[in-house]
Amino acid sequence: MQRRFTDMTGRELILQGIPRRIVSVVPSQTELLADLGLEQEVAGITRFCIHPEQWFRSKQRVGGTKQLHLDKITAIAPDLILANKEENTKTEIEALAQQFPVWISDISTLEGALHMICEVAHITGKEPAGEQLNEIIRAGFNTLNNRKTKPLKVAYFIWRRPWMTVGRDTFIHDMLQRCGWQNVYEQRTRYPETTLEELRSLEPDLVLLSSEPYPFKEQHIREINTVLPQADIRLADGEMFSWYGSRLQWAPAYFSGLQTC
Repeated sequence: MQRRFTDMTGRELILQGIPRRIVSVVPSQTELLADLGLEQEVAGITRFCIHPEQWFRSKQRVGGTKQLHLDKITAIAPDLILANKEENTKTEIEALAQQFPVWISDISTLEGALHMICEVAHITGKEPAGEQLNEIIRAGFNTLNNRKTKPLKVAYFIWRRPWMTVGRDTFIHDMLQRCGWQNVYEQRTRYPETTLEELRSLEPDLVLLSSEPYPFKEQHIREINTVLPQADIRLADGEMFSWYGSRLQWAPAYFSGLQTC
């Protein structure tokens, strides 16, 4: 029986029943598939799909998120590919879509992530698990204390050389707001480049150095401390701020820990 769906970019795709051979080329969505109970159905993942660890060690890898091995995906002959507008390369996904059903997510808010979880669960026949996961995530975020009279001014870095941060139209920005913080780069869009001189002029109270995609370390805290001696500078778990799948169930507790430090 044919099943019709519209992905988050407005593309329509037709599936022949419940997918039985799935390729996921987005790490956070791969983890979601695991938590939905799709061990047998997932046939291919990327080398960045590190969760769950057992899948990382045992599943067929089909390249990186932006450099896929199209021949390996073709050999799998998937009846569903899960991709993302931002994380994957447009030309590669378009090439795959000529042969296989591709469902593309496009996420910049918590609500978008919850919608994605609901849709993926529906497509894969795992609606009850998806609904339960969404309830857990919503309940967790509802517990966050984000009603401070004067929010902390926060800068969140994802790269160095050049220094890169996050603007207002990103999922990470939405997570910062959920914590009750003010992103000092909220007037910028996407992932703008900046300098330590500009950072100093914005006078953040808190600077977060993400663990991914750039692996910030303790020495980078000292580097920023030279221009912001009064600021609180910390290493942050990038997965908690940027993985928009089932990892969101653990994010509120992590954010609460950051709020109380």
